[in-house]
Amino acid sequence: MARDFYEVLGVPRDADKDEIQRAYRKLARRYHPDVNKDPAAEERFKEINEAFSALSDPDQRARYDRFGEDFRKVPEDWEERVGAGAGPGGGFRWSTGGGPRVRYATSGFGAEGVDVDDLFGSLFGGAGRVRVPGADQEAELPLTVEEAYRGGRRTVTLAGPTGQPRRYEVDVPPGVTDGQRIRLAGEGGRGNGDAPAGDLYLRVRIQPHPQFRLDGRDVYVQLPVTPWEAALGATVPVPTPSGAAAKVNVPAGSSSGRRLRLRGEGMPNPRGTHGNLYAELRIMVPSKLSDQERALFEELAAVSSFDPRSTR
Repeated sequence: MARDFYEVLGVPRDADKDEIQRAYRKLARRYHPDVNKDPAAEERFKEINEAFSALSDPDQRARYDRFGEDFRKVPEDWEERVGAGAGPGGGFRWSTGGGPRVRYATSGFGAEGVDVDDLFGSLFGGAGRVRVPGADQEAELPLTVEEAYRGGRRTVTLAGPTGQPRRYEVDVPPGVTDGQRIRLAGEGGRGNGDAPAGDLYLRVRIQPHPQFRLDGRDVYVQLPVTPWEAALGATVPVPTPSGAAAKVNVPAGSSSGRRLRLRGEGMPNPRGTHGNLYAELRIMVPSKLSDQERALFEELAAVSSFDPRSTR
């Protein structure tokens, strides 16, 4: 079986024209036979060109997305020719519900008595029912930072092709990142006849968090400290997405905005280096002072020569 064209170019299925162009140029430079003398480079270069030729053309890409590796067998006007015979019992409809809009082919007889399955068969030069692979589909999977950190099994409910809810058991890998896709093989659009079903891709969307901010696998958190902890130094607790207790050493003389790193305490990565946790200091002062606190601050103000606004 031929490799998936998107996999060949290393781009997601929703990549735009510019992403596809950039990926092609990068790979073409790497595998061009005049540059790469590896015996396998020429075949790889041909594979890259074939994938780019299909995905860079909007019409070919649409047919490839619908029919997979059989897309070249489909006439360019297949949609119009099928639609011409579609009536109340056949044609196309759009899925409904909270998921993405996905077009489904339906079979049956149109207003003029045209059997859509037979019509598909004639498009491919054959008779009877044609094997049309199901279309891949995509939906979003919202996760909290903590859920993305831990991973685990989740039950997801989506609207199916008929609008009825469908439940899926999904294994979320620990440390999944925003935008990453989870593939559910064979759970996409139904194939025609005995053709295989498409795949369902769940694209992870990590929700905003009141404490944590993500940058790839690195996690950032604001860490409030007192003026004396910042001035004298201290060891203070810091929240982590795992929920485990952690502490960080605040060096003496720290100011707001200073960033302290806890190596490997960010999002986990089963295939490589874990992300880091960065605690960003934020010096806080009491909103109300006791008499003794006020006296001590006044004494400090009287004896200190520190001027944070000085340019010297």
